[in-house]
Amino acid sequence: MKFLLQVRFNGADKVIGALPAEEQKKVTGEFEAIRQSPGVLDGNQLQAAGEAATVRVKDGTTQVTAGPAVQAGNELDGYYVYDTSGLDAAIAFAARIPVARFGGAVEVRPMLER
Repeated sequence: MKFLLQVRFNGADKVIGALPAEEQKKVTGEFEAIRQSPGVLDGNQLQAAGEAATVRVKDGTTQVTAGPAVQAGNELDGYYVYDTSGLDAAIAFAARIPVARFGGAVEVRPMLER
């Protein structure tokens, strides 16, 4: 079963950035190890939400707005696509993502496979 793990920093990037250099290096290593874990099909950090463009189509006309489609603080900062046996395994994997212990959040969502 595939899951989309949506990573939201919620300030965790600032907490990690304030750590001593050696600790930051360890956390970076954890992120790299997570990305290489069995079952991870894809995963990336996204550029700042301010770099986003939001697209809507109204009455056949494309409308583009600078910035994210959600309120500040709710934007997606990264993601992993994870293939595993079920929700419990996906939750256990999400708990290993460093932002979860530095004030961030990881939303675990099953994917509909069609």
